[in-house]
Amino acid sequence: MKVAEKTIEVRYAETDQMGVVYHANYLVWMEIGRTALIEELGFRYAEMEEQGILAPVMDIQVSYKMPVRYGEKATIRTWIDHYDGLRTHYGYEIVSDSGQLAASGLSKHVCVKKESFRPISVKKFFPEWHQACEEHKKHQLNPVKG
Repeated sequence: MKVAEKTIEVRYAETDQMGVVYHANYLVWMEIGRTALIEELGFRYAEMEEQGILAPVMDIQVSYKMPVRYGEKATIRTWIDHYDGLRTHYGYEIVSDSGQLAASGLSKHVCVKKESFRPISVKKFFPEWHQACEEHKKHQLNPVKG
């Protein structure tokens, strides 16, 4: 299974008064990871949007395990957790530079027409994306290390 990995340096602006990464920044990091995975699969969200299709978040969940602090690095691991031709769920792990799981998460998306927000079939509008997601699904294993 394809697991994209993106390492980032924690910036001071991402931390709170305690020097710990502010909780909402994990959502931004998840987006960075999702974009990296899509690009590794050979696609770009921008091209989809140019064709009038968006992929809004329907639901998102994050479980915090341990803090990440200013001056550290974090690696965002992202994979497709579920795909059914309409909905795509992305799984995430954010791992500290010491290798410990700092957070895990799941975001759920559906592709919609920009002007109406009506769902579309990925298979019909983006057959290459559909094929890549189907291939990814065939090799699905849970990458969680514990």
